[in-house]
Order: sequence, then C-alpha cells, then structure tokens
Amino acid sequence: MVQEYATKPMGSLVGTYLTAPIQVGVLGFGGLGQTACRVLTPKQEMRWVAAADQKGYVYNPNGLDPEACMVAYQSQGSLGYLEPNGTLSNDSIRELIEWANPVDGYFLALPNLPNTFMASIAQQFIASGWRGVLVDAIKRTSAVEQLLALSNQLQLAGITYMTGCGATPGLLTAAAALAAQSYSEVHSVKITFGVGIANWEAYRATIREDIAHLPGYSVETARAMTDAEITALLDQTNGLLTLENMEHADDVMLELAGICGRDRVTVGGVVDTRNPKKPLSTNVQVTGRTFEGKLSTHTFTLGDETSMAANVCGPAFGYLKAAVGLHRRGMYGVFTAAEVMPQFVR
Repeated sequence: MVQEYATKPMGSLVGTYLTAPIQVGVLGFGGLGQTACRVLTPKQEMRWVAAADQKGYVYNPNGLDPEACMVAYQSQGSLGYLEPNGTLSNDSIRELIEWANPVDGYFLALPNLPNTFMASIAQQFIASGWRGVLVDAIKRTSAVEQLLALSNQLQLAGITYMTGCGATPGLLTAAAALAAQSYSEVHSVKITFGVGIANWEAYRATIREDIAHLPGYSVETARAMTDAEITALLDQTNGLLTLENMEHADDVMLELAGICGRDRVTVGGVVDTRNPKKPLSTNVQVTGRTFEGKLSTHTFTLGDETSMAANVCGPAFGYLKAAVGLHRRGMYGVFTAAEVMPQFVR
C-alpha cells in the first residue's frame, strides 16, 4: 500500500526530543498497562501523564506516580479513585481524550476483544478532533486490516498510527524484515514464541486472546468465558497453551513491506500460565535464497530473561518515539512495525 503525505522539513530530530519530554498516555491498565507505566518511569524522553481503565481515568501534566496508580487500581478497581487527579467515568476514553491536553501519543494497551474493538477506538480518536500518535500491540491479521482500511481517515485527521508494535507482531516482524535483506527471495518466515507468566490472572485479556486461537475457540467464545472456565481449561492443560498456525498480523505486515507473501509466514508458540520461566526460546527464522543461489536461514533469538511484557512495551514505546518524529514532519496515516525503525527511548 502506497501512501502520500504532506511533508515538512525534517529539521533536527535530536533537538526535537531533547527540548521537552514526549507526553504519553496509556489506555488500559491491566497487566500490560501497568507494566507500561513501569517501563516509562525511568525514561527522560517520555513522561507518563494520562491513563484510563474501564471505570475511570487519571491525568496530570506533571507526570503520574506509578505506585500510587497501581495501589488505587488494585485496591479500589479503578484509576478514577486516585486523588486528586482521578475521575470516575463510564466513558473514560472519550473523556480522557477531551480533558488530557496536550498528550503527544497514546499506547493502546487494550484487549482487542471483540476483534473490532481497536478499530472502534481509532474511530473515537478521529471523531474527537485530537491530533497525535497512537500505537497498538494487537495480534490478529483481520484486526490490523481493519486499521489499514482507516488509514485515509486517520491521515485526514492528522493522526500517525503505528499498528502491530509489540513482540509478535512487532519486534520479531521488524527482525524478519531486516534479516530478509540478505536474500533475493524469501521462502519462509517462521516465528516461534515462548511466554512464561506466574499467574494468568495478571494478564487476563492477553490469555483470553491466546485462547481464542485454540482449535474450537473463537474471539467471541474466549471473550464470553468466565474466569472459572479459563481456570478449568488451564487445569486440563497443566497451565500450558500450545498455539499453532495462528492468525497473526506478522503475515500482512511482511506482505505490505514487500518481504514475502503472507502464505509464507507462520506463527505459533507455547504459553505457560503457571511459571515465569519461558517454556521455549522465542525466535524468528527467515529462510531464503541469496543472489548467488545459496539457500540459508537467519535466526534471531530473544534472551530467555526478557519477559513478554518487556518485549511488548519496550518496542511499543520505541515505535511511539519514531511515530512522534513522523508526526512532527507531517506524516500521518497507518504504518506498521515492518515499515518503520523504532527509536530507543532514553
């Protein structure tokens, strides 16, 4: 997909980032959202100023205290109870968008349940008149395709949207795009992940999305499952979820980047919901033929010590920083993790 953009002079991007911290909001305050705020806390180039959950939101242009936010959320069920900056609301995202100004970019740490949810959030931002950067870490091909269909609307709204910017799709997709440069033709991209968490309830939404990929399950059935039903399922599997041939947006992202057809991309892995140690090492294998006619495979393996949350949140904010640079140069619309290089957030 080719997009045209009204561009502005590049100027000094380094100067742009050093003059003032990027004001960042996090939508969603489950396991991923809470980790995101911890990742942001030591950063000098970004300041965490806004967050929302299902029942409320909090905004402080001078920065939020992650410990105070987590105490309020875990003890009372919502950031809206946090004094003096919290507000209880049944329409928290819309109200936060209107109230929190300025916020340069939001990380959408939200469960994409139902599968149209992230696209509906994007439409909410478009309707609000807000201009800035949005970054998600969604997984499904069909969900990313919905956002690609909104690209023209996002472009006209002055929004730079980075989609599929977690671990996979995201970090591993970008690694595959880079590894592919050695080849004249890419034959296959195989992504295999291992995730270990001590307690599935810390990442309820993520585990529900994973269950939706199991044979016999769908997004709708996984969303409708009670916590007790999920616990019973995990009891049957000894806490392990084995996922194969997943509908993962790495395929459409690599296809859009011209790396290979989506039919050559496969994604699968194992999630251990009872042990923080990874059941296997996360890696991407890119197989292709060089210009000399030789067949070869590049393998990029993530360190076992890095958690799922670290491999999702770190890239997400790296892509957010890159997207702010694009936005300030007048480049709007939808981009993927296979098109743009993330920038390290100091």
